[in-house]
Amino acid sequence: MNAFVAITDSEWFDLLASQPGIDEINFWQPGGKKTFRSLNQGEFFLFKPHRRNVIIGGGFFAYSTLLPITLAWETFGIGNGATSLEEMRQRIKKYRRQPSRPHEDYTIGCILLSQPFFFKEQNWVPVPEDWKSNIVQGRSYDVTQEPGLSMYKNVIEHIRLSHQLATIAPMVAEPEARYGTLILMRPRLGQGAFRIVVTDAYERKCVVTGEKVLPVLQAAHIRPYNEGGLHQIDNGLLLRSDLHTLLDRGYVTVTPDYHIEVSRHIREDYENGHEYYAFHGTLIREPRIGAPRPSRENLIWHNENRYLS
Repeated sequence: MNAFVAITDSEWFDLLASQPGIDEINFWQPGGKKTFRSLNQGEFFLFKPHRRNVIIGGGFFAYSTLLPITLAWETFGIGNGATSLEEMRQRIKKYRRQPSRPHEDYTIGCILLSQPFFFKEQNWVPVPEDWKSNIVQGRSYDVTQEPGLSMYKNVIEHIRLSHQLATIAPMVAEPEARYGTLILMRPRLGQGAFRIVVTDAYERKCVVTGEKVLPVLQAAHIRPYNEGGLHQIDNGLLLRSDLHTLLDRGYVTVTPDYHIEVSRHIREDYENGHEYYAFHGTLIREPRIGAPRPSRENLIWHNENRYLS
């Protein structure tokens, strides 16, 4: 089990720390060349300022991907550590080696973190003494042995001291016999992370049409979140925006054997729908290898509770 200590932009941190109740954030990387692979889901991703050897907060690693900056902003908003897309561009500009054109939709690295926590100065945690001054981005620590274990214990204790334990309690890897065996917990995905993991699971293609233009693709909940559905891949479908609307309103559904079904009510209500009826009976596209298929339980729920048969 590992933790990663990342050198953190102070303005990014200060803005996010001032946002009450924020449950997911994007720790962006300006280069946009490769994804972050140093942690498993649920492990600590910790923040260290440039000029102080202390940990000032962190979160739980949920996912890493590469995104156009406009999609990152649209998905996470202020969770990107900026108050506007233009401010986000200015923050990134300080670190990008290659120049960019105004309004260019360039790619950035995105490290998605769940249940972030932010320490007051009196609760800052020292980084291990073996930290090197020439580290540019950050480094990993094995938290099952020293010096990572002591750092891990201190972070857990300071989460308690900062009264944030109740907020992130389901995420904290509670040690047995107080810091004995470490237990890795599964991070809770937020709405933004759900959108991105579903988008990547279906390789950025609509499951019905194969459309690949990202701005018109949306991650749809099969069972809505406010009706008991979860932010999980098996409760998601990547759909063109019009098909997402039709799914939510019950004009289309996906059967438990993964076929598209189009309701007769489109024609009755709108005297149209020829394009959509062409999809009736077709199989949806499979997610990438290793990603879960849509839950049959959720599909049955949609068929029975939302679809206009």
